[in-house]
Amino acid sequence: MAAAGTLHDAFIDELRDAYDAEKQLIKALPKMAKAASSPALRAAFEGHLKETQGQVVRLEKAFASLDEKVRGKHCDGIEGIIEEGKSVMEEDFDDATMDACLIAGGQRAEHYEMAAYGSLIAWARAMGHTEAAGLLEQNLAEERAADKKLSALAEGGINRDAASQAHSNGDSEEAKPRTPKKKAASRR
Repeated sequence: MAAAGTLHDAFIDELRDAYDAEKQLIKALPKMAKAASSPALRAAFEGHLKETQGQVVRLEKAFASLDEKVRGKHCDGIEGIIEEGKSVMEEDFDDATMDACLIAGGQRAEHYEMAAYGSLIAWARAMGHTEAAGLLEQNLAEERAADKKLSALAEGGINRDAASQAHSNGDSEEAKPRTPKKKAASRR
């Protein structure tokens, strides 16, 4: 009978999951930036892309500090969040509403990552992996800052602009069903 896995095994498994999540986000963030109509929101996504690339490097250093091979394990959670975001980007929303939806999707990803990094840091500390914990703390700090920036953009006018669009034309919400945009053949 095989020996039961340990917290170290779970930690490495989750580290690989986080690594894959960041790699998936590196592909998703440029699409989110392109879909944003607000220059400030576009800049936030582009800035966080650079941070995410740095987070991948830190995760690679964390693997090295543990003498573990750098390898990702497919992260189903972030994949689902990204897929939800893709669906939203296919909707025919006005610009302000699309920006509000992009912020919501971005924050879903940030909160998922903050939860993952929080657990990884706690486990690293418990096992005495101080170098890995320090690297993970830097990633967590950037995720928290990105979440705060997205909240500031939403509260600084994007949500208000989207809300004003919701009722600006006098039509009732039932009278204007939202229809998805046609998917481009290249997306399939």
